Order: sequence, then C-alpha cells, then structure tokens
Amino acid sequence: MPSSSPIPTILLLLFVLASAGAQTLPKKIGNGYRLVSIQESSNGGLVGLLQLKQKSNIYGADIPRLQLSVKHESGSRLRVHITAAEKQRWEVPYNLLPREKPPQLKQARKDALSPSEYVGTELIFAYTRDPFTFWVKRKSNGEILFNTRAEASDPYSDLVFKEQYLEISTKLPKNASLYGLGENTQLHGIKLYPNDPYTLYTTDISAINLNADLYGSHPVYMDLRNAGGEARAHAVLLLNSNGMDVFYRGDSLTYKVIGGVLDLYFFSGPTPLAVVDQYTAFVGRPAAMPYWAFGFHQCRWGYHNLSVVEDVVDNYKKAKIPLDVIWNDDDHMDGHKDFTLNPHNYPRPKLLAFLEKIHAQGMKYIVLIDPGIGVNTTYGVYQRALANDVFIKYHGQPFLAQVWPGAVNFPDFLNPKTVEWWSDEIHRFHELVPVDGLWIDMNEASNFCNGLCTIPQDRICPNGTGPGWECCLDCKNITNTRWDDPPYKINASGIQAPIGYKTIATSAYHYNGVLEYDAHSLYGFSQAIATHEALQGLQGKRPFILTRSTYVGSGHYAAHWTGDNKGTWEDLKYSISTMLNFGIFGVPMVGSDICGFYPAPTEELCNRWIELGAFYPFSRDHANFYSPRQELYQWESVAESARNALGMRYKLLPYLYTLSYEAHTTGAPIARPLFFSFPNEVKLYDLSTQFLLGSNVMVSPVLEPNKTSVEAVFPPGTWYDMFDLAKVIVSKESSHVLLHAPLHTINVHVYENAIIPMQQGGLISKEARTTPFTLVVAFPLGAKEGKCEGSLFLDDDELPEMKLAAGSSTYVELYAKVSDGAVKVWSNVREGEFALEKGWIVEKVAVLGLDGSFASAVEVEVDGNAVADASAVVVSTSEHRMAAEEEGKRKHVMVEIGGLELPVGKKFAMTWKMGIKG
Repeated sequence: MPSSSPIPTILLLLFVLASAGAQTLPKKIGNGYRLVSIQESSNGGLVGLLQLKQKSNIYGADIPRLQLSVKHESGSRLRVHITAAEKQRWEVPYNLLPREKPPQLKQARKDALSPSEYVGTELIFAYTRDPFTFWVKRKSNGEILFNTRAEASDPYSDLVFKEQYLEISTKLPKNASLYGLGENTQLHGIKLYPNDPYTLYTTDISAINLNADLYGSHPVYMDLRNAGGEARAHAVLLLNSNGMDVFYRGDSLTYKVIGGVLDLYFFSGPTPLAVVDQYTAFVGRPAAMPYWAFGFHQCRWGYHNLSVVEDVVDNYKKAKIPLDVIWNDDDHMDGHKDFTLNPHNYPRPKLLAFLEKIHAQGMKYIVLIDPGIGVNTTYGVYQRALANDVFIKYHGQPFLAQVWPGAVNFPDFLNPKTVEWWSDEIHRFHELVPVDGLWIDMNEASNFCNGLCTIPQDRICPNGTGPGWECCLDCKNITNTRWDDPPYKINASGIQAPIGYKTIATSAYHYNGVLEYDAHSLYGFSQAIATHEALQGLQGKRPFILTRSTYVGSGHYAAHWTGDNKGTWEDLKYSISTMLNFGIFGVPMVGSDICGFYPAPTEELCNRWIELGAFYPFSRDHANFYSPRQELYQWESVAESARNALGMRYKLLPYLYTLSYEAHTTGAPIARPLFFSFPNEVKLYDLSTQFLLGSNVMVSPVLEPNKTSVEAVFPPGTWYDMFDLAKVIVSKESSHVLLHAPLHTINVHVYENAIIPMQQGGLISKEARTTPFTLVVAFPLGAKEGKCEGSLFLDDDELPEMKLAAGSSTYVELYAKVSDGAVKVWSNVREGEFALEKGWIVEKVAVLGLDGSFASAVEVEVDGNAVADASAVVVSTSEHRMAAEEEGKRKHVMVEIGGLELPVGKKFAMTWKMGIKG
C-alpha cells in the first residue's frame, strides 16, 4: 500500500534549502562537562558523575549533572551510557529490547579511581576529566575507533546534554568507510557519503525520496578501515529512539538527538561478519523463516475480487513461472477495516475453498493489516479495543487520525493489555481466514491528517471520491507544546517538517504516560513484537511477518520490504544498497517491490528487475492500485526472464535456506556486500551494483537500459558461471570483466573453495524440496592442492524454532579435497534421522576446476561401508571454457558423477584419481 502522499513541489524546494542549511554548523551549542567522580560499579564496570562546565541556553537549558556508566558487557562489546544524574529519562523500554540496566551512582566520591583507562578483552575505554572526553580503542593495536575530543577548530561541540537536545561527536580517519544509518534511499550507494543528510525518524514518505528519513530508524554504523592492506571493521550503535540528525563530514560524525539518553554500544569486529554477529547477539538474532518464504511471492494493491486472485495463480501455473505465495493488500477487507472480509468481493465460503485448494498444493496466502482501527460503533474489533482501553491517548481520549478506513484510533503496543487484545483479534481472524502470515503496513505510524482532529458532523468522511489519502477530518495544528514544536528541528521528511507531520501528534501519550515524542520510532517495532507473539500461538507454527517500519532489533521478529519504490532504472539500482544495509541492520529477509510499485515499468525494466529480484532474500512482485498489471506473465519476454532467473533461485533454495539458518544463528546477512568476503580489497568498499549471497555466490545484474552486457568486478580467484558450470573466469586481482548479458540473462557465479547444495527446482518450493540433490564443488582452477567446504541445513519449517534437534532437523557438513591427483568428496552428518525419514538423496556431484583427465573408477562409501553395486554411477567430463585472454593455456575439466543414490542423512565419501595430462 502506498505512502500517504507524495511531497509537494514547494516542499521539495524547501527540502533543498533545508538540507543545505542543516549541514551548516556555524556555532557550537554547549561547553562540555567535567568528570568529578568515578568509581567501580556494582556490576563490574565504572560509574561516574559529570558536572556542567558552563551554561548555554541554545536549544534550552543544560542538565547540570550527568551520570556516566561504562561496562565491557562481553569481550567484544563495550557500553557507554550517559543520562541525567537526578532524574529518570526516557530510554528504549527494557522489555522491548532486553539488556542490562546500568547501575545507579550511590554516592559520588572524588578521585575514587585514578587510572584513565578501563581495559577489556578487545576494547579499551580511555578518558580525560576536564573537559570530560572519552575515546575507545582496540587493545590489540591501539587504533582509536571513537574519539569525542573536540578541538577549537572542529565544527562541533564537546558533550551537550539538554532536556530536548543531546550532542556527541567522534573524529574519524579520512580513510574510514562507513555503512548504515538508515533507513534511507542512498543516491551514492552503500557507502555513507560525506555531507549527505542522515536523519533517523520513522516516516511515511515513499522510498523514491532520496537521502530522507524513511520507514525505519537504525542508528548504527559499521566502520571499515584498511591500514597497510589489512582491514578491520567495528560498529557503533546509539540506542536511542528519539528523532536525530547525524552529520557525517568525512573526518567526523556528530549526533544531534532531540531526547532520551546517550546509550552507546561498541562492537569490536574485526571482520564485517564478526561485527554483525556481535550486533545481532545483542539486538536479537534474525527471525527463523519458513522454507516457503524463500519462494516467489505475488501481490498487488487492486485485486478487486477473489476471481482475480484465482486467475493470477492459474496464469502463473500456465506460464510455468514459480509461485509460492499469493498476497492481498487491503482489497479483501470490508471497508478497509482490519480483520474483516468483503462479503461481496471475497465471500468467506469461496475464499476458504480457494485456500483449501492452494494449501493442498503447498501454496500460502498472506494479507495486510494496518494499525489504525476504524472508528465504527458496529465494528467488533473497535468495540473490543474500546472495552480494553488499548488506544494511544490525547487529553484522556483516544487520539483521532485518518487512514484508509477513514477515522481511526491507534493501538498502543507498549500497553500489555493491547498485546493481549491484538493477539485475540489475530486468533479470531485466523479462525475466519486461515492465513499463513501477516503483513503489517503503515506502522510508522502513518496518518493522512495533521494535528488534533475531530470527525466532521456535516459531511461524510471519507466520501468515496478522490484520492483516499486526502485528509477529510476537521483538524487544527498542535504547536503549543515543546513536544510538538521542540527547540531543535531535525530534518524530518527531508524538509524539516514538524515531527508530528502526517503521524501521531508527538504530545499524545502511551501507556504509563510515555510520550509519542519519545516512543514514535518504536511503533512498528512494538507492533511486530505483538504480532509475532500472537502468531506463535497459532497452531504452533513458525510465524512469517512482513513489516514496513523497523527499529533496532526488528529483524528478530519480521522481514522487511523497502517500501514504495518507482518503476525506474534508478530505483532498480537503489534497491541493492537498501537490501545490503538491512543485512547489516540484522534484517536479512529483505527485498524491494520487483518491477517497481508505481508507475508502470517498461517491459525491458521488468525483465531486468525480475532477474535481480529473483536473488533478493525476499522476492516479491508488488504494484500500485493505479498502475497497469505487471505480473510476470503479462509480457512473454518477462516470463522468459522469470523462468530463467527464478528457475535458478528454486534450484538454490537449499543454499538460501541454509544461509537463513546461518543468519538465525550468527546474524550473517543472506545478501551481503562483496567486501564481507574480501575485506582487504579496497576497490570493493563502495561497490553497490553487485552482491553476494552468502560467501560464495555473486550476482551481477544489468542495471541500465539498452544493454546486452554488464561490466562486473571479479575479486581475486576462480569464478564459475552458475548457469553453465563449464564457463570460468580467473581473476588475479580485483578486476573488471565484461560479461555477456542479453535480455533474458542474469550473471551469477560461484566462488572457489565452496560446495553449493542444489536441487532440481520446480514451480513451488514444496515440490522443489522433494527433488534429488546436486553438490557443486568448486576448486580453484587447476589446483594441485585444494579444499572446499559447504553445509546444508534441513528442517521441518513449520516448527516455531529453527534449531538442530533429533527427528526435526538435519545438518550436513560438506567437504572436498584434491591432493596429488586424488579427489575426495565427503560429508559429516549431525542428526541424520530427519533427512533419512524424508528420503532425500544426493544424485549428482559436479566437481569443478580439476587438472588432468579422469583416471580411475569412483569408490563410494556410505557410513564407512563400500557401496557394492556402483554400476549405476555415470561419470562424464567436460573442459572448462576460459575468458578469451586465457585461451591457449592448460585445459582443465569438470567431472560430473551421476546416478548416485547417497542418503543425505548418512555420511558418505567418494574418491577417484585424476591422470595428469602430458
């Protein structure tokens, strides 16, 4: 469903002026603090008292005394927490994001500790007393990672801490490469660009707005540095839900926050994967995803009745394009009201019959719910909500807004009673319609109106004519409180809009008097938690939730799509950067609307978009009510591209699902920048046009019109074409290679030293899962000595937990080696019963990059016992084809061993000899 409205032209002009002004910092805001006391705390860290040095009234009065607490919470994580010493301040609720509470300063004692360093396993916290500054450095080499010391010439202040304005800065080396600080659509790619605006505040403006605060708030960045050819990465999280501007100038970074506390977490890395591992260990590991979620999804806002949905499913089958999940936007609802069915367009008996049919085939059905509950005294959901007192309030009454149903109230998901009521409504709805997942949208929260509104008495609102997002309530602006009009104006919506613009008034309040001003950016996060809890209670199945608004830790509960994009070549390219950022944020199940949400894409663009989108972790075509139909079968050329690209995706489902298990257990992104696997290759640090799936599969899409080739970067090593394993590229250093890419072609390559488990594909993941396995073993081309590794995770994906357990899952470690012409491929199996019960077999092994010719029979063992009858085993060899400049060099071969029946749940080994060519 779209954002509430596009930004008017006049506001875009203001955006340009505001952005320029927002990056100019002519004056320093505060004069800093001095440390008057520091001592050991009860939890094994440090606790201290900071005293204001000199008052400043810019943006309000300073808070005179602050409490500092510091702790090495693990070997790789350091926390620095600064808050008011004498008054409790707003923080991200500890029940939403569980973590240790900082200790209280019992009694200030001067000079209780004399050392100026606090040393942990990997990080060191160092400080000066007057003025109080601190820096964080690596224990191993003394490298300074975060440094708050401000010089007189610096364009930022020492520490500033006021009621509604906090400021802290760090110096940065000019060779640092930063990533993160989202959600935004980044014009310049994944690497943060100096002097671009980075505002964090959950906002319903479409993703077509560049460098503006979008649906999510993720105040975390990864810093990748390379000194002497050796890369090290770390990350910094400011755990604060208030609106903020972050000013990155290339050699410094400044946070300007309009409330809360300074709660900084430092993650030592030193590799990018280690950083995300440490980060997600703290904020929550990514949610377990069902297997079918990695199939292809089709959605549209504007499937007017059930027969249209049935036709879509049938047409995908006729076109032989894979499809696992069919979605409804709000078309199924009665008057846009949550948890209802339109009795005429989606009559329940026919819908249930349709669901019974597709469920029998293994397909799934997901629908949208918005947070706004329609104000309607005949609407049971609303009546029960009122009875349970679950709404956000303003002056004692539920805050009134307008979204698609018309007048709505917003549930307060910080209230435990709301979570219970929400769970009950989801249970009631599931009894009405057995949906397989939920899509929570518009949860920034979005509001078509501004300020304090009432329902008009003299007209119908909405009246059914004109755009549905036009405000029809009677409203007046609220600007008479410091919460609705704070002294510092963040660059909200990219135009310095009031922070209550098109959302809940920030002086409204939640449970226990919590202000919307403080909790605003947590709304979608808290709704995702409540929805996850409700779905977990349904039939004991693994939940699937797609959310638009996200915060730190949202990936622990939900997947994300990147919102309302445009059907343009630019948006096709932007989708890669946003996807890669969310992997860093701990939300690996992410993708963009394939072919664009609006307006109509060209046929060529839709070809190229499904080729790319087939390799998003979350792969879904979705379009606007006002756009022409763009299902993949609408053009035969797009259907052909879809069959090719999705055909490969469905063969790679075992690999993708194993990556999702890795993400769930270690946080590792499914889609990741190339520098994750090649951190020492500086050339890759700003590469935003290619990406890796896991460590070993590289996707190089066409991102421009009228192109039949693509110039791709190949890091050092051997790369095999996934669509034609005999084709190989060997790169001695990171270099550009021109790849053939006619209209229906997407270039996907597998890297050396990998073993990729694949199946035969199919039109639905349920069928694809039952097909025999092929193992692709990729040695470096012509290696005399080499090792390869891979893994395969299989489980009952209906179970709530994704873990290795007897009888419900199997984990297979895959290995291969070549030495002196002897080749061995083998497995080690943990908890093999599940795979054995399913009857999965390995039918073929393709070993790439071998030197010589096949010289001996294949010896096969299962569980240590030789397979007596190997007559069905078929061996074939083919020569690898090199890039033109490699022609004339020594020939190398791919050996395929077919006709196998190796049980996946048992250890196997196969060996043979290669004869060396003369």
